[in-house]
Amino acid sequence: MTDPDATPVNAGWRERAHEVIFEADTPAGKAFDVVLLLLILGSILAVMLESVPEIGANATWRLWLRVAEWTFTGLFAFEYVLRLACVRRPWRYVLSFYGVVDLLAILPAPISLLFPGSQSFAVIRAIRLLRTFRVFKLAHFLSEATQLRRALVAGWPKIAVFLMTVLVMIVIVGSAMYVIEGEEAGFTSIPTSVYWAVVTITTVGYGDIAPQTPLGKAIASLMMIAGYALIVVPTGVLSAELARGVRKTPVNTQACPSCGAEGHASDAKFCHACGDKL
Repeated sequence: MTDPDATPVNAGWRERAHEVIFEADTPAGKAFDVVLLLLILGSILAVMLESVPEIGANATWRLWLRVAEWTFTGLFAFEYVLRLACVRRPWRYVLSFYGVVDLLAILPAPISLLFPGSQSFAVIRAIRLLRTFRVFKLAHFLSEATQLRRALVAGWPKIAVFLMTVLVMIVIVGSAMYVIEGEEAGFTSIPTSVYWAVVTITTVGYGDIAPQTPLGKAIASLMMIAGYALIVVPTGVLSAELARGVRKTPVNTQACPSCGAEGHASDAKFCHACGDKL
């Protein structure tokens, strides 16, 4: 039975284009990805330079940077369309991690026409630099990244419970400080006091708000000590999960011809995302 979502891949240009765009095992594929990485770096640099007051205020520089930004956006849009054309299941790629990132890399420029300044969000293209591991055949780094991702997923329930407990404690302490210190010490509202509690328990300590009463100072001291103690909890959870997954599965750089998913085991015969044959 034929999958209605599947689009037959022409054995001609689509297959060759997939080899170049999604794979880095050929000279053409590696050259394509290296050029893509350089374009990403160039686009990020352009966004950063435009935010510099001395450069952004210069009409000539601003014009050139805008032209560069739209040129980069056009190239990335063309690349995105090519990626959709090269896979059997375009929607699988659209909804994948890299598919979403690739789309978000295009949107800031057109959105900036409606909301000026939103082009700064184009720095999300930096996430695409993660393809460096595949381009330069650093497959062992992909194995490490896969192991870390699995540890995060496995430990997330424990971390969620921990964060909820910390959040409840912050709200309670913040409310107490609002009553104890009052507006005279800068604790003008419960949200402001909760902000102070967050800053204190994370041991950042901006100093813009500080308790004045002995009781408030005592609570602040306990919060700071608790902050140091709380750091070890998520660290311990992730360490335990990483220790359980110490057995590593070698990962290759092959991309699925149907959905473009990467990070497959070296002996994998089918895609871990869509199930199609590799």
